[in-house]
Amino acid sequence: MSRIAESELIINSRGAVYHLDLRPEELAETVVTVGDPDRVKEVSKFFDNIEVKRQHREFITHTGRIGKKRITVLSSGIGPDNIDIVMNELDALVNIDFESREIHKQLRSINVIRLGTSGSLQEDIPVDSFVASTHGLGLDNLLNFYRMDQNDEEKQLLHSFVTHTQIHGPIGQPYINSGAPSLLKHFVDGFHHGITVTCPGFYGPQGRILRLGIRNPQLIDRLTDFRFGQHRITNFEMETSAIFGLGKLLGHHCLAVNAIVANRVKREFSKDGQATVEAMIKKFIQIFSDHIE
Repeated sequence: MSRIAESELIINSRGAVYHLDLRPEELAETVVTVGDPDRVKEVSKFFDNIEVKRQHREFITHTGRIGKKRITVLSSGIGPDNIDIVMNELDALVNIDFESREIHKQLRSINVIRLGTSGSLQEDIPVDSFVASTHGLGLDNLLNFYRMDQNDEEKQLLHSFVTHTQIHGPIGQPYINSGAPSLLKHFVDGFHHGITVTCPGFYGPQGRILRLGIRNPQLIDRLTDFRFGQHRITNFEMETSAIFGLGKLLGHHCLAVNAIVANRVKREFSKDGQATVEAMIKKFIQIFSDHIE
C-alpha cells in the first residue's frame, strides 16, 4: 500500500492526529459528538471514570467507561466543515497505521452518534422533544467533494426533494444518506423519526431574515410540506448529513439524536433548552448502557 504523505495526514510531536490531538489508543469504539465544547463535560459526568482528557482548539475529548463499556465524547464545533475534519481524523485513528502511514489491511468500524440541538419543521414535533434521524439531507455541498454513490431510494427521494423545493443551481446540489439501522432501532420510544436537513449556516441558509434578503424565502414552507412515501423532514441543523455521508463512505455506523429547542413552524423557542439537552443526554446514556456494544 502507498504511504500517506506528512502533508496529507498531519501527526503531531506526541504521535496524535493534528486537529483532535488524539492517539489511536485514546479513542473508544463508540464516539459521541457534540457541537458545544461545554457539552462534553455534561456527557462525561455520567461516566464511571475518565481515562483521557484532551483539548486542541474547539476539539475537546473525554474517553472513559460506563460500566465495562468504553466511550468517547468529543466536541466537533459547529458546521459541516468541522465534521469533515472530525470524521476523517476519527477514521484515521482506527484505520491508518501512524508509524508506517499506511492504511490497515483489516478495516474497523466505529459508532459515531451525534447529540445535538435543532429546530423542528413540523407543527406536531414540539420544543423539548427528541428526534432520531432516519436520513441526513445536506444543503451544505460537503459530500459533493467526494466520490459518492447513492442507492435507488436515496436518488428518488433526492429528485423529489429538488423538484419540490427548487434548491439547486447557485445554492448547490443537495445530497442524502441514511443513518445506521443498527443504532436507530434502539432510539424508538420517546423519539420522533424523520429526515434531518443540514444547512451550511444558521441565518440565511435556515431561512432566517434579519437585514439581508435571501434567495429562497419560502424555504421553511417547502421543507415542511415535503413528502416522499412515508418520509418527511422533521428538523434541520448543521452537522447530521456530513456525519452520515462521510460515515457511510468510510464504513462507520452513524446516528444523530437532536433535542428540539425551536419550532420554526409555530415560531416557538424552548424556555429551558439546557434542561432538554440534559434529558436527552440521560436518555442516551441509558440506551448506551443497555443496548450499544
